[in-house]
Amino acid sequence: MKALLRVLLYCFGAISSVIALLVFFGISDQPQPDIKLDWSMSHADIGRAKNILREGSKTKPDEIGTIELSQADLNLAANYLLNRFSKGRALIYLKENKLKFIVTATLPDNMLGKYLNITFRLGNENDDPLPTLTKFKAGKLLLPSKLAALVIDMVVKYTTLDEYFILATEPIKAVRIDDDKITITYHPSRATINTARDILTHSDASSTNNGNQIYQSKLDEIIRQHDPNWRLSLAELFQPLFALAYQRSSLETAIDENRNVIYTINNYVNAQKSSATGATTYYPAFLFKRIDLAQHFIGAAALTASVSSQVAQALGEEKELQDSQIGSGFSFVDLTADKAGTRFGELATASPNSARQLQQRMTAVTDYKDFMPDPATLPENMDEATFKSRYGSTSSPAYQKISERIEALIAATPIYRK
Repeated sequence: MKALLRVLLYCFGAISSVIALLVFFGISDQPQPDIKLDWSMSHADIGRAKNILREGSKTKPDEIGTIELSQADLNLAANYLLNRFSKGRALIYLKENKLKFIVTATLPDNMLGKYLNITFRLGNENDDPLPTLTKFKAGKLLLPSKLAALVIDMVVKYTTLDEYFILATEPIKAVRIDDDKITITYHPSRATINTARDILTHSDASSTNNGNQIYQSKLDEIIRQHDPNWRLSLAELFQPLFALAYQRSSLETAIDENRNVIYTINNYVNAQKSSATGATTYYPAFLFKRIDLAQHFIGAAALTASVSSQVAQALGEEKELQDSQIGSGFSFVDLTADKAGTRFGELATASPNSARQLQQRMTAVTDYKDFMPDPATLPENMDEATFKSRYGSTSSPAYQKISERIEALIAATPIYRK
C-alpha cells in the first residue's frame, strides 16, 4: 500500500513539474514570431465564424451529421472562440494530413510575462478515427506528445473547462484530416444538446452581464416601481430595456446590446427568486396570464441569440415530446411561445440593420401582443397516446399543418410583420 501511495505521489509530482515547465517556458514578453496581434476580425468574419460554429445545430438529436471545414474556416472559428476568453491569435495549417496550431494568448498582468505561446499538432495515428496530439511545444520547450496530452487532460478534467470539453468532444465520432479540409462526423444526443443549451445560454448571459450592468440596473428599477396589485407583463421589461438599448446603440453595436437585453431579462424570468435580481422583491413575468409562456418565450430568444434558431426549435419540440410522456402533456401553446421567442431572437441578432430595426419597434410597444401571438385556440395538455393518435409524429402532414398555422400567427404579430 505504501509503495502504491509512493508511486501515486511521484506521478503527481511529475505532472506538477511538467505543468510548472509549461507555465515557465510557455510564457514570454513577446508573441510567437508568426503571430501579429494587431489583426482583428471584421463583422463579416465574425458572422462567418458564428455560422461555422452553428453548422452542427442543423442535425437533429440522435442523427449522424458531417461538417467539412477548410483551413480558412478553421482559422475564423478558432480565433472567434479564442478572443471570447483572451485577446490573442491562432494560426491553423493543414499540411500532410495533420493540423498544426500556433497560438498566442494575452495573459493578465503578472511577473512572468505578457503572453502564453504554444504550438501543437494533431493527426490520425494508426488509422484511428479521432486525431491525437502528435507534437507539443510550450514556447521553445518540446515535450513528448503523450506526456503533454496527459497534462492537458489533467488540466481540463480538474478545472471549469471540463464541461465545455465534454460538450465539444463527446458527439464527435470521427475526424478526417486532408490537405485542403477536415471532415467531422458527429452524433449529438438529446442530453448533449440539452446540456449545450444550458451551458451556452448561461455562460453567454453571465459573461455579458458581468461586463455591462446598465440593463440589470434598469431592470431592478422597474421591479422596485412595479405595482404589486398587477401582474408583471413581459412587455414591461422589454419596452424600457430595448428603449435604453436603442439610445445606447450604433449600427455596429446593436446586436451586442440586444443580446445584453435578452440575457438580462432571461436571467430574471427564468432564474430562482432569490438570485433573479438585486431588488428585494420578485414578481414573476406573464404572457396571457401565464408564467410558463413568458419563460418559454424569453428562454428561446436567449438560446437563439447565443446558439442558433435550429437548436432552439429542436429543443422546443423535444421538450414538448418529453412532456407528453412524463410531464404536463404536449402543448402547441408552449410551442408557439418557443417559436415566437426564436423568431424574436433571430430578428435581434440576424444583422446590424435587423437588430437596430427591432430596437426601434420595441421602443414603441405597449402590450405583449405586439410580439407574442394569442395561442389560446391551439391544443395542449396531450399525453403521448393522444398526441400520436392526432398527429403521429413531428414530421406528419397533420403536425406540419398546425405548425404552419403557428408560423402564420407569428407572422401576423406586429413586431414580425415585414
